[in-house]
Amino acid sequence: MIDLYYWTTPNAHKITLFLEETGLSYRLLPVNIGKGEQFAAEFLEVAPNNRVPAIVDQAPAGGGAPVPLFESGAILVYLAEKTGQLLPHALRERADVLQWLFWQMAGVGPIFGQNNHFNHVAPERIPYAMERYVRETSRLYAVLDRRLDGREFVAGNGYSIADVAIYPWTLGHERQQQRLTDYPNVARWIQAIRARPATQRAYAWAPKVNPPRSLSSE
Repeated sequence: MIDLYYWTTPNAHKITLFLEETGLSYRLLPVNIGKGEQFAAEFLEVAPNNRVPAIVDQAPAGGGAPVPLFESGAILVYLAEKTGQLLPHALRERADVLQWLFWQMAGVGPIFGQNNHFNHVAPERIPYAMERYVRETSRLYAVLDRRLDGREFVAGNGYSIADVAIYPWTLGHERQQQRLTDYPNVARWIQAIRARPATQRAYAWAPKVNPPRSLSSE
């Protein structure tokens, strides 16, 4: 059993995508970041960086005490190794998947996040920052589009944790000021992943855990 500390963020969606895809048993533990629950002492014992997602593996390989883990990339690698799924064993294919996983962790997540911050959240509009992060977001979409030219999935020899890591961040393309018509390979890839039953089950958690606010409640 995996305890998953979750909120409706791209990084947390990575883990529900993986768990649903592989069929690994898990329990969802919502952490409402809008209410500051990520700073609770109990959660900080698992995730000292006060960010979701985090997990506790209650039945680690080889037995012993439960294994707590934070950072979505580390969690994906851990779970892939635990299950033997979505991370190839062969040297070259494994290295290929891992480099694209770290591409997401080091590039896509931070840049797309800053794009959202400066264009939609920051109390002051700073044109330089807004334009910089939109341009860099466009560059990363172009990198992904070239990579997917003639390929069904991003890396290795099939659907992998690289796809799982990148996909949730691309769903905000309109908010990121990106047009999928400019990236036809990315558009095709998004549609293929969206159609997977495991993806639909993973995203079904979102409105249950964090229901959209109605205009009457604002």
